[in-house]
Amino acid sequence: MFSFLIIEFVFGIKILCEIIAMNVLYLTALRKIKKYFLFFDQNCNKQKKAKSILKTKSRYLNIKNQNIEDLIALCKNNNQKAQFEIYNRYCKAMYNVAFRIVKDEHFAQDVMQEGFLKAFTKINDYKQEVAFGAWLKKIIINYSIDFYKKNNSFQVEDLSKQLYKIEENDGIISENIDLNSLKVKQVLDTILQLKDNYRMVLTLFYIEGYDQEEICEILNITYANCRTTLSRAKDSLRKKLEEI
Repeated sequence: MFSFLIIEFVFGIKILCEIIAMNVLYLTALRKIKKYFLFFDQNCNKQKKAKSILKTKSRYLNIKNQNIEDLIALCKNNNQKAQFEIYNRYCKAMYNVAFRIVKDEHFAQDVMQEGFLKAFTKINDYKQEVAFGAWLKKIIINYSIDFYKKNNSFQVEDLSKQLYKIEENDGIISENIDLNSLKVKQVLDTILQLKDNYRMVLTLFYIEGYDQEEICEILNITYANCRTTLSRAKDSLRKKLEEI
């Protein structure tokens, strides 16, 4: 009887050991499965992240490669990436436009950015009747002039009632100006030194390429006033260039 109990005890111990071994194997297998799923999940997350990055890059590259008409269409739907791309394409040129009018680097930067904001809010008004750059430049110029008038004692002289002889040879070149030694920067710097109304009309006429009727509209002056001011401005510039 006693030996039988010992056999049963040993047998029970054996079964218990087998059960423990099975549990150990089960737990080991479970850990391996968890590791596998964790590794799989991490790989999936990495792949998703990589796909997201590639998708973002692809969108960015697509925006970079868009023509201006497509970018404008996106801007009309308030697409910020398209707005940023247009800003990047035109900001340097528009800054130069603003600087030639306000004559201050920091103010020119502020005016340029405000002009872009105004352009984006009015983007639905752009009907492609002129090139987008020309449309944008007019906004920047108008904003620059308004800013300058508010912050400076700028006044366009009313010359329409004064007599002033307008020479037939109404250019800025004379025999006393050495064109070979004269540089574009010198001409631009000289224009900046002129009195405000002369500098403004010469900037709009020679640099920005507006005709006299457009200048009249921008500065809100009569055609006779514009013509006379432009002639005087050319004469003043000519004299200063002769001194260089």
